[in-house]
Amino acid sequence: MLTGGPLDVLTGDYLAELTMLILARDRLKDPSLGYARTFLRQMEECLGLALERGVRIVVNAGGLNPGRLADAIRELAERQGLSPAVAHVEGDDLLPRRAELGLPDDLLAANAYLGAFGIAECLSAGADLVVTGRVTDAALVAGPAIARFGWGPGDLDALAGAVVAGHVLECGAQATGGNYAFFREHDVTRPGFPIAELAADGSSVITKHPGTGGAVTTGTVTAQLLYETGDARYLGPDVTARLDTVRLTQEGPDRVRIHGVRGEAPPPTLKVGLNRLGGHRNEVVFVLTGLDIEAKAALVRRQLTDALPPQARPAELRWTLARTDHPDADTEESASALLRLTARDRDPAKVGRELGRVAVELGLAGYPGFHLTAPPGAGSPYGVFTAAYVDAKAVEHTAVLPDGRRVVVPPAPATAPGGPLPEPAHPGPEPAHPGPEPAHPGPESAHPDPELPAPPEPGPTVRAPLGRVAGARSGDKGGDANLGVWARGADGWRWLAHTLTVDLLRELLPETAELPITRQLLPHLRAVNFTITGLLGEGVAAQHRFDPQAKALGEWLRSRHLDIPEALL
Repeated sequence: MLTGGPLDVLTGDYLAELTMLILARDRLKDPSLGYARTFLRQMEECLGLALERGVRIVVNAGGLNPGRLADAIRELAERQGLSPAVAHVEGDDLLPRRAELGLPDDLLAANAYLGAFGIAECLSAGADLVVTGRVTDAALVAGPAIARFGWGPGDLDALAGAVVAGHVLECGAQATGGNYAFFREHDVTRPGFPIAELAADGSSVITKHPGTGGAVTTGTVTAQLLYETGDARYLGPDVTARLDTVRLTQEGPDRVRIHGVRGEAPPPTLKVGLNRLGGHRNEVVFVLTGLDIEAKAALVRRQLTDALPPQARPAELRWTLARTDHPDADTEESASALLRLTARDRDPAKVGRELGRVAVELGLAGYPGFHLTAPPGAGSPYGVFTAAYVDAKAVEHTAVLPDGRRVVVPPAPATAPGGPLPEPAHPGPEPAHPGPEPAHPGPESAHPDPELPAPPEPGPTVRAPLGRVAGARSGDKGGDANLGVWARGADGWRWLAHTLTVDLLRELLPETAELPITRQLLPHLRAVNFTITGLLGEGVAAQHRFDPQAKALGEWLRSRHLDIPEALL
């Protein structure tokens, strides 16, 4: 990014939910750790180049210890004969205050999601490099925009526009053709990273350096806008961005303009990510080959359950059978299915040696062809991520400037409760895509809720995979899965909005049948966005299901067959 073309600010997002748990365990071993050490290694290579080119760096690599990372950067710079102005943002770590704030007492980490104004304070004070702890991912982009354009807390539309641009950038190449449903349309062997050209009104153009791979299209940007967003009201500490107002325009090759974004006052609370040790887990995978797969699976389940002494039985035993086998297969592997046993318990002994002993001892007394993918291990601890909410006024968001001065950043002066938009009951006018921006509503008026488009004309249909006419992207938010689906044209949007209901989603994805599901419409993106509550159990670290982050849930949905109008195909 530093050598590919001009930049003002280079950002980096290091803090996935799972990463916070990893950093918490690092800090348990050594209180001076708890930050992303990979960032330091990157700075060894390119800190001097960034200073030479006048590129400022804003990252959340500080994790649980931003002050220590800031010191480590200064030490690195001194060894290289450099003298950058380094600042950091803190105040997100609520672990020492968990009792005061009514948080559980068995936590490894408790971090509030701070906003962008602390970053802006650091940049306005002349920082060349800003490291933060837990801030919202989009704050890494909104903070530099605030510093550059002088926005205040009341500039809600501009702030919302920057938040949307930040969301597009936060996952790197996912905005330039990576992890993209229609990946065969572009060369994504080595996609470039996205760039946002931000304007004073909050609009932006998403692009990439010339000569890099991948592509920037309304499709690649739409896919990223649907990723892990959930509600059309995208809540944040500085602003609630209305994703149903986002408009995209292809302005040229690899240039997509984001405009029309409207903002509302943020909620009065801050989200707090809570990480704790959930217990211990182990996994044994039995290989079932050839005929009678279901009967072989039933036999090993009976045998293992019977052989485990009651006092040694784990609290949870979960069996899943993956039918990867094919009839009349020409290789042994393609003739085999996998039966996975996952055990969980607070007591490490119950998922360790005893479980492995019982599994191995079935080897000469079990189903024909008995073998395992690997010898059973000793088990390992797993973490649990949950979210809580605290009054924003109870969190001391602090910018520590390059000269050591500490500036407390006040919470948003005006707030409003957030919540999902209601599902529309009646069709409304067909949205232009792209088209002229709506007139800005007055200060007292609410942004109108999205409406269903007119229903499609009836006609002949063909049984085919959904992915023939729609893209999808999916991911995780704690224990919930987010699944966004978009159409590629106006006719496809009318069909998608009326066809892909919550009931049909439950039918196409039977795993979701008993779970709460919400659906949100994003008409200007021609998209529907689903939140499936509880699909991922206690979050990615708990490894509740195959694909514990729901990364491929969208591709599973696209592979499912349903009746699609011939005209769309």
